[in-house]
Amino acid sequence: MMEQNNEQKFAHYSIQFACLQKLKKNGLITVDEYEAIKKRLMSDFNVVSNLAA
Repeated sequence: MMEQNNEQKFAHYSIQFACLQKLKKNGLITVDEYEAIKKRLMSDFNVVSNLAA
């Protein structure tokens, strides 16, 4: 598999984060689940700060 560049990684993270926000907004996950998944996403994608949250 080819290495993704930072722009591709950020796009992938952004899409996943947007989906996560939609799940929370629609009441499909709890706030605790949201926070846990957000923390994992940020860790997996080496995101230090999330200004969109």
